[in-house]
Amino acid sequence: MLQSKLLGNTQKEWPNEATLKSHGLLIKGGYIKQMAAGIYTLMPLAKKVAFKIENIIREEMNSIGSQEILMPLVATKKLWNMSGRYDAINGELLKFEDRTGTKMVLSMTHEEAVVFMAMTEATSYQKYPFSVYQIQTKFRDEARSRGGLIRVREFTMKDAYSFHTTEESLDQTYQEYYDAYNRIYKRVGIPEVIAVASDTGMMGGSAAHEYMLLCDAGEDKIVVCKDCNYSANMEVAYTDKIDVFTKKEEPLEKIYTPGTKTIDTLQEYIKMPKESLIKAVIYTRIDTSEPVVVFIRADKDINETKLTNYLKTDIIPRKAEESDNITYGFVGPVRFHGDNATVIFDKSLQGEMSLVAGANEEDYHYKGINIKRDVGEVEYIDVSKINETDYCPKCHKKSLTISNGIEVGNIFKLGTKYSKSMGMTYLDENGKSQNPIMGCYGIGVGRLMASVLEARGDENATNWPASIAPFDIHILPIDYAKSDEIKEVADRLYEKLTCMGLDILLDDRNKNPGVKFADADLIGAPIKVIVSKRNLSNNVFEVKVLGDAQAKLISLDEIYDFIQMTRKELIK
Repeated sequence: MLQSKLLGNTQKEWPNEATLKSHGLLIKGGYIKQMAAGIYTLMPLAKKVAFKIENIIREEMNSIGSQEILMPLVATKKLWNMSGRYDAINGELLKFEDRTGTKMVLSMTHEEAVVFMAMTEATSYQKYPFSVYQIQTKFRDEARSRGGLIRVREFTMKDAYSFHTTEESLDQTYQEYYDAYNRIYKRVGIPEVIAVASDTGMMGGSAAHEYMLLCDAGEDKIVVCKDCNYSANMEVAYTDKIDVFTKKEEPLEKIYTPGTKTIDTLQEYIKMPKESLIKAVIYTRIDTSEPVVVFIRADKDINETKLTNYLKTDIIPRKAEESDNITYGFVGPVRFHGDNATVIFDKSLQGEMSLVAGANEEDYHYKGINIKRDVGEVEYIDVSKINETDYCPKCHKKSLTISNGIEVGNIFKLGTKYSKSMGMTYLDENGKSQNPIMGCYGIGVGRLMASVLEARGDENATNWPASIAPFDIHILPIDYAKSDEIKEVADRLYEKLTCMGLDILLDDRNKNPGVKFADADLIGAPIKVIVSKRNLSNNVFEVKVLGDAQAKLISLDEIYDFIQMTRKELIK
């Protein structure tokens, strides 16, 4: 392609609206154009990168026997009612009526559509197992769209679904997808992506993994053990051992603590470490509007995902209400008297012998609390966030690290959540009706593109891997419009490389070398060939290869063999 015809204008300065490195590079390089919050046009460069990512994904899906389909973006309310998710998902699911008054949705995910498709196509056990995938547009009315393509509302996604008659069959396919995903990330240039255990969220099911690129730009918190292969999203990370801090039993004593409504003011007043204090965190259940009181050691924080999963309802922080009969700021487990409250004791309190907590009376706390003695037998529930001082649940060493991560894919064991609710059945070998067991597997194409830039780009260069770069070779003639010799050599090189099946960009613009080189860094072809009068006088091209610190001088006769060999190495 001639660069003078390429749509998408580069920018000299870093864009003010860019909040992430990938966001800035995509704008600065002319890759994307925003239409509305979280909605972008992919310009030709971005579309070429996305196309190559999609083809890598497609090859890996085909290699494990998944069949490509294409399901509609639009679905009916009736379909989503079958799964029970039409009313369960509010803000993110875009709902509308067509001209006949039929209620519709823009699909943010396709579990309903794939079950509807498969329920008449796989009615016998002989069809199982099977899996299908699509690369399709989706829409999620994201409240916090940010970071360019990292968090958007309209996006392209590869989602796949597998159907099984046994858990063992699901486990085998799950492993095949697990391995295929690792190959995909390696091929697009981010082999450092790791798989971590994750929460199943609104998808439901028995197990899930997220694929995470560890980087500062990530919104998720990822827990990794340095001494073993344990890794998990903070939402589900846990420890199976917490050191007991208070090991000596003391008598229960009520103490006067005026104005100490927060842990910090209480700690300052009584001069005791946070590990010896109990913190009461109060929420409202969305399903009943009743209070939830969580007692946890004050050096720990609540993991709201764990708490939500335990309660099986969403929660929000509760504001003080007189009707609660709760003494806000002085809440404690001894003689607690909140009306209709769900009370939860975190595992961090188990085994503690002498703690301090509110006395459920204004300006008073209890000292020397032993929960077993002063409250009675209680069930301890893990609802706390893990931290780097905790023990790894796998190797039992204090070797945990917490890093930021970008989710670049996910896989779920859905079980029969959707097949059962939507009435999908098959006849087993005994002629008995059964609900198939399902798996679900997703990768966002645009987010993956942006994540590669977060890992490999810098402020002035995209540094695309050869496997997904928009062009294979970028020819950069100096004085192309002024020198017939330069133009003739550059054109001949362009034509021959194109005939070799390579994707070539020829900079035919009448621009100075500085502009050409700056734009070339943003376009990011892994091989750049500079054609100049000085080099031609020595019968050489100057070649800059991705990853090499210095350019190479390659003779005119050897350039084609050099490019072929170098490209193979870069792809490998």
